[in-house]
Amino acid sequence: MSSRKKIDSSPETTEDLERLQLQGLRWTVEHAYNNNGFYRELLDGAGVVPADIKCLDDLRRLPFTTADDLRKGYPLPFLSVPEEEVVRIHSSSGTTGKRKILCYTRQDVLDWTDFFARCLEMAGVGLGDRVQIAVGYGLWTAGAGFQAACEKVGAMAIPIGPGNLGMQCQFLVDLQPSVLCCTSSMALLLAEEVHRRGIADKINIRRVIQGSERCSSAMCRAIKRLMGAEHVFDITGMTELYGPGAGIDCEHHSGVHYWADYYILEVLDPVTLEPVEQGQTGEMVVTTLRKEAAPLIRYRTRDLTRLLPGRCPCGSIYPRHDKILGRSDDMIIFRGVNIYPGQIDEILSAVEGVSSEYNITIDRRGGKDFMLVRVERAIEGDPSWDEETEAEIRRGIKEEIMVSAEVQIVDYATLPRSERKSRRVFDRRSD
Repeated sequence: MSSRKKIDSSPETTEDLERLQLQGLRWTVEHAYNNNGFYRELLDGAGVVPADIKCLDDLRRLPFTTADDLRKGYPLPFLSVPEEEVVRIHSSSGTTGKRKILCYTRQDVLDWTDFFARCLEMAGVGLGDRVQIAVGYGLWTAGAGFQAACEKVGAMAIPIGPGNLGMQCQFLVDLQPSVLCCTSSMALLLAEEVHRRGIADKINIRRVIQGSERCSSAMCRAIKRLMGAEHVFDITGMTELYGPGAGIDCEHHSGVHYWADYYILEVLDPVTLEPVEQGQTGEMVVTTLRKEAAPLIRYRTRDLTRLLPGRCPCGSIYPRHDKILGRSDDMIIFRGVNIYPGQIDEILSAVEGVSSEYNITIDRRGGKDFMLVRVERAIEGDPSWDEETEAEIRRGIKEEIMVSAEVQIVDYATLPRSERKSRRVFDRRSD
């Protein structure tokens, strides 16, 4: 078994980051090759051995891995340590086929806690804060990750879990947490409940840390307005990459800082798998640098984003990527045009008088595809403006996405809400 070398956790310059990335990349390839039959076969098939990794550019010589590879390796895929070194497992939600189960060594758990704590610190969370954790516990990574990170930074964790709006509101009033952690949908659902109950002036939420799904600019504004929060932070992560905590935006909200000393992030064309130009949207591909139990080599996440150039105004050396636009497998092909729900998000975020909630229905009539976008009116919106607002949204979709869509404004709070992830797209063409 390949022993892990100590890797410095406090890079101070971009040169430090590059040095740590090369050290971690070489270790990961050697570790996976020597300790996992799947990886050995995969690398041999690509004609690559660990000694071939001499610089960061050699990353492009490595083959890709996918979620299908994880499912085929069920129940303990990519396992690269003896089973007795595994101290924990976590699982994805398993919406397609078998669940993706990922193993963790003791060091993996410590590493995850360390960089998750960085997220909280970047969001200004620490000693004296009370953190209401309204995410799932158990097999899911979110609850355990937030809990450990809160404790590491010295904040008080309130592990309430998702749902149960009555208890959520009671704790918001009685325990006065200053931070709320949950999915974007849960944040909006709870913010609307706070507004409905008229308790916004009785709570103390200053920071909302949300993730698990895309949060549009309009949704962020709604959450802040209804809860009285100062900041809404976008935290990223996935089960395969430890869990949430892989990155977060700072108070400048100018992109998601990601922990480049724990993993390498590539942004590639999802069709050609070649790097896209700087600033162009592509698929996130990640390679871990320290993960012991289940390392990832060029793992295709299917998430779409773009790398952001330059350094953030906050001064952090950690690079940034944009918010997640969507997933390559969530793409809608409508009349020959590739559309992502995130594009609709951004169009709606620029329209006055509508809320952040919408859904898209696509059906086929007489052999032709039609798209209907239903959008909620703002909480205090004027119905007399609906017709003009619908026309504005139709124009925006036509100009930005180059397709025609029907648009319907509906009453506020009439579209389905969720405490987990909201479903936005309903494709009826195969019904």
